[in-house]
Amino acid sequence: MDRTCPECGDKIIGRADKKYCSSSCRNARNNSQNKDSKNIMRNINNRLRKNYRILEKLNPEEKTKTTKAKLNAAGFDFNYFTSIYTTKAGTIYYFIYDQGYLPLDGYFYALVKRNN
Repeated sequence: MDRTCPECGDKIIGRADKKYCSSSCRNARNNSQNKDSKNIMRNINNRLRKNYRILEKLNPEEKTKTTKAKLNAAGFDFNYFTSIYTTKAGTIYYFIYDQGYLPLDGYFYALVKRNN
């Protein structure tokens, strides 16, 4: 019984349970099957990474203030964050990993770094 590679159609030589003719064919098949789900995750992670770098650059210490205009000018996207922290007083902080921001009055933002 001749077996053929499902990716390129070449004859498979080797072990009885081998499914692909080479590692490159196996990788190409797996990448094509997972492309859609990985693409959305890649885009979200890239946006989170960009937001994190912006906060890290604007907040070299552990606490500072900035304006919404500075965040927007740097390309910050307020729709992407990793967690929300609500204090007992009801204040809501938005975090991207350990870097966070608190909307103060719509124009100013407090930037904080969480120490774990």
